[in-house]
Amino acid sequence: MTQIDIPVGAHLIGGEWSTTGGTALSINPARPDEPVGEHAVGDASTAADAVSAAVDAQKAWRDIGFKRRAEILEAAAILFDQRADELAMLATLEEGKTLPESRGEATLSAETCRYQAGVIKMPRESVYPSSKRGETIRTLRAPLGTVGVITPWNFPILIPVWKIAPALAAGNTVVWKTASNTPLTSVAIAKVFQDAGVPAGALNLILGPGSMGGALVADGRVDGVTFTGSVPVGFGIRETVTARNGRVQLELGGHNPAIVFDDANLDVAVPLIVAGAMGSTGQKCTATRRVIAVGGIYDELVERMGGAVSALSIGDGQDPNTAIGPIVATRARAEVAEGLDKAISQGAEVVATASVPDSSECYFAPTLLTGSTSLDIWTEEVFGPISTVVKVDSEDEAFELANNTEFGLSASVFTNDMWRIDRATHELQAGLVKINAPTTGSEIHVPFGGEKSSSGHAPREQGDTALDFFTRTRSVYINPGTPAP
Repeated sequence: MTQIDIPVGAHLIGGEWSTTGGTALSINPARPDEPVGEHAVGDASTAADAVSAAVDAQKAWRDIGFKRRAEILEAAAILFDQRADELAMLATLEEGKTLPESRGEATLSAETCRYQAGVIKMPRESVYPSSKRGETIRTLRAPLGTVGVITPWNFPILIPVWKIAPALAAGNTVVWKTASNTPLTSVAIAKVFQDAGVPAGALNLILGPGSMGGALVADGRVDGVTFTGSVPVGFGIRETVTARNGRVQLELGGHNPAIVFDDANLDVAVPLIVAGAMGSTGQKCTATRRVIAVGGIYDELVERMGGAVSALSIGDGQDPNTAIGPIVATRARAEVAEGLDKAISQGAEVVATASVPDSSECYFAPTLLTGSTSLDIWTEEVFGPISTVVKVDSEDEAFELANNTEFGLSASVFTNDMWRIDRATHELQAGLVKINAPTTGSEIHVPFGGEKSSSGHAPREQGDTALDFFTRTRSVYINPGTPAP
């Protein structure tokens, strides 16, 4: 195993690293008998201390000005690039994904910081005409204040930076509750921002169980919460925060379809669909869970997808030959296995599986199913490398079936027909519509988010809309004073 300096798993509160509270071990899902390291475990009082530090630091961070905040984000971008290998190794050790994917998260985090540093230098205010002579009316953007950031484990580097960079850029202070599975990666990220010059209290990191996130959400001093995770937890956060008139941004589940029409180029479609379904061990909200084959292409599509799934290489993410790593934890694996067993008991047919090593109980074989839309797995998200193919006879049926879900995060269409492409862009109920591309993947300068139960109604993450969530718009009426004598 490659050796790196494992950071001490400490909270960052008010600029100080603290290991108060209990401790726990961070586990490597590929090598459960080789813990990654030890980290602190806080409680509700830890969260309250972090909020106090953020509230105390907010005015100074706001008043430091956009130019200095941009300089700090640009410095953070340089450090993300310089520390990409270290960050990637930590993410792979704790989450299990392959090193190239982890390194991609680190380099995209650098790009995100650079982009948000640029966005805050762009014009975002407006000047309006006034009915009064001499009066100027303008809008300005003010920070929300103190923001709670709650992030998942499946993108342990990039999702936190998606949220933290624009929050800091807008002049907010942040309390970040990270996922329990990836605490040491989070410590290394917080250290990047601290070393880049983020002052004490502007960014605070707390480690521990989900109840700490509940304490953060319930704290009336928190002006807004941005959350990525499960639908039930997200809806609970919304109820708590909106009850005090706070602002909430939610990125939740997905049950994403890929429609394959009879004119699709399967040399293009098959590898992209399999990558979208099985990449990152299926642990993406944008993963391809449902494949809808239209007409006569069904048999060849299933055969070729089955061959591609069977050929996947499963193993330790540190191995350069590995395409798919382990599931993040034994509990998560058990939930995926339960979903597969249920599908089979309901009549799903297993078309193909990949071979997995027996060196870790967290490995799970990527699996391709065929079956009917009556399967629970066709409507319920199973967060692992399982995808189901069904056949329909018509274009209308394909679009109707794609939209027949409570979710609306991402959807793909594979076709060379421009009329079908136009229809997809207008009729698919998804925040991301991908044409001849996988359901997974996005650009950091483009807004990201879903529809229906996949997202809340707040402005989108990423892109130039990211700052919209973290700022309030004020309308200012300025009249000239009395002329001096």
